[in-house]
Amino acid sequence: MASVNRLPKLNSEEEHALAVRFRRDNDLEAARQLVLANLRFVVHIARGYSGYGLPLPDLIQEGNIGLMKAVKRYDPEVGVRLVSFAVHWIKAEIHEFVIRNWRIVKVATTKQQRKLFFNLRKAKKRLGWLSRDEARTVADDLGVKVEAVYEMERRLDSHDMAFDGAPESNTADEKSNTPASYLRQENADPAALLEHSEWGRYEQRNLMNALHELDDRSREILAARWLSEEKSTLHELAKRYNVSAERIRQLEKNAMKKLRKTLTGHMAA
Repeated sequence: MASVNRLPKLNSEEEHALAVRFRRDNDLEAARQLVLANLRFVVHIARGYSGYGLPLPDLIQEGNIGLMKAVKRYDPEVGVRLVSFAVHWIKAEIHEFVIRNWRIVKVATTKQQRKLFFNLRKAKKRLGWLSRDEARTVADDLGVKVEAVYEMERRLDSHDMAFDGAPESNTADEKSNTPASYLRQENADPAALLEHSEWGRYEQRNLMNALHELDDRSREILAARWLSEEKSTLHELAKRYNVSAERIRQLEKNAMKKLRKTLTGHMAA
């Protein structure tokens, strides 16, 4: 930052000439001089965001990206100095960096939330939660709803928490307060997944063995009524086997009873 402050400033004529060279001839050396001469302003703007707990060099670097974008879009014929035009681009890049890195979970996604994120803390006159009147005043000043003010206040007051606790958390009380102690994904335990898979194969094998112990007609009736994608009706099966629908129902009931008895015997074994 000390070296940035030693870089020479440009007067309006020098800045205009460099900007014309870059815009007309794509002279990258002219663009480099424009960027270097205005780095001091990036440092000044970045210092205003030091209260978010992010490293100042990182904030400056993001602001530099905004400055370079501004140089690329700057029109010297409009009649404003580059720094006035670049402020928006510098702040936009720093804003995006702060929102992206302030918390693990992104704290602001909409335009309204971004506005609240960067204005709510300085709008608060004291520590503590906003009163109803204070929240309404902030909402009116920023052109948002009161509910949005309260929501952002809650987000700003929250803190990130490690899922399984910090490495130095060795006591039982510290570990019991981490999400890993009470949030459990039931289908993520390898032992439980293996047990479920093996049990499914075991039940399927027993079912197939039990079906093979039935006579052909009973097995075909159960398959048509319960195992096929397009299940047959009692009347369709009655027509196929040239018997009454009631007879098909009786055969199905007896086959289910035999099947259940066979499976129960396998389970007991």
